[in-house]
Amino acid sequence: MSSNTELSFDNTEFAFQYKSDKELKLANFLFSSMGIPLLVKMGTRITPWAIKSGLPIKGLIKRTIFKQFAGGETLEDTATLAQHLGKYHVGIILDYAVEGGDESEAEYDKAAEQFIKVINYAATQSNIPFMSVKVTGLSRESLLEKLDEMMKKAEGSLIKRYEKALAQLDEEEKKEWDRVKERLIKICKQAEEKNVGMMVDAEETWITDPLDALVTLMMDSFNREKPIIYNTAQMYRHDRLQFVKDCYEAASERGFIFAIKLVRGAYMEKERERAAELNYPSPIQPNKEATDNDFNEAVNFCIRHLDKIAVNISSHNEKSNLIAIEQLRENNIPLNHPHVSFSQLFGMSDNITFNLAKAGCNICKYLPFGPVKEVIPYLMRRAQENTSVKGQTGREIGLIKKEIKRRGL
Repeated sequence: MSSNTELSFDNTEFAFQYKSDKELKLANFLFSSMGIPLLVKMGTRITPWAIKSGLPIKGLIKRTIFKQFAGGETLEDTATLAQHLGKYHVGIILDYAVEGGDESEAEYDKAAEQFIKVINYAATQSNIPFMSVKVTGLSRESLLEKLDEMMKKAEGSLIKRYEKALAQLDEEEKKEWDRVKERLIKICKQAEEKNVGMMVDAEETWITDPLDALVTLMMDSFNREKPIIYNTAQMYRHDRLQFVKDCYEAASERGFIFAIKLVRGAYMEKERERAAELNYPSPIQPNKEATDNDFNEAVNFCIRHLDKIAVNISSHNEKSNLIAIEQLRENNIPLNHPHVSFSQLFGMSDNITFNLAKAGCNICKYLPFGPVKEVIPYLMRRAQENTSVKGQTGREIGLIKKEIKRRGL
């Protein structure tokens, strides 16, 4: 498809070309089921309990919701899917989706080694340009929370506030934080050496400040020649548009490439509840319109400053993706510019992913993998999300049924 051709997200032939008839029927069944809130509510409660109780349902989960939203149980399992998506010019952001081990130095070291293993594997595959890292897998959350609290009380730039907070830690805490930094530096060095993009996941606002500072320092070290380390901005926060602009200024001043993944966000209800409980102003936008406006403005800002910014537009919102395409075209920027990429979660919004790929964009699916038992929390969030996001499930079902009809199934 020519870059000048009008882009449409309604082309279901492109959207589902990678799915067999059987897989398309399974997707129809799953999304139809997720359109029933009571069923999802029961399923998200019973499934984790059934797995923990040892009931023989792993096979059923693996053939249904796991197959729809995950890439497999092992790194090697993801290879076949990655190669299959590669035929349609869709890349992979590889995410080891195991959540929450013991809070111990041994577990954090183990997590760091797992991330390095993912990087090394991604480097052997032609279709895996990115992997994902969750820094809470490398650090004690209460230490992050303490640093964040001190940073919020300090004045100055992000890095100045970070340095002031570090100075207030006791000696044991400083040593512990040094080990966190050592783990992250080790991972970043491997990503740089193997030329694999590393996307750092967003976290809750009460632990974000030290992570933002740490990731910015990693960018300063590793993003000199090209974007390797990406931070994530959750645009449902009312301060993130300014954060993106401030980071651009810092990158321009320091001479590194600011790389950012733009998302709408993942912890809205939790954030609002905590703010109300502890009586502080909510960090969340007042409404969806404000979130959409800031997201789209951040997209436009990043595209206008590609000399010092690399952006991954991670959105299931059709309008936001179209705005990005329009901005690229208006500025005569190639749709496959190396500093611009798009992504959606595997199993969702295929109409966006595969039509962007057909238009010639750099596009990836965010692909979680891991043992079924360990990936259950991720899968339950996907089921809840498809029930709660207004219109999401209906849109998915409508497109799937349109393609089923087109194929004459």
